[in-house]
Amino acid sequence: MDIGQKVRVRRLRDRAPAEVVKQLGKTGVIKGFKMTDGSGVGAVVQFDDKFTTWFFEDELEAIA
Repeated sequence: MDIGQKVRVRRLRDRAPAEVVKQLGKTGVIKGFKMTDGSGVGAVVQFDDKFTTWFFEDELEAIA
């Protein structure tokens, strides 16, 4: 996955706040990356409504 790539949220690995759960199935753009636990990397995604949060890479799918 690359910065600027469009992605869809396909699942959530863990429990999440309601505002994050609402993004399930929606598309957004990768704005950057975040170290999650010292060994994992998450993608920071911004949605059309300007809401921004991060997801594990396996929670996202690339859109053509």
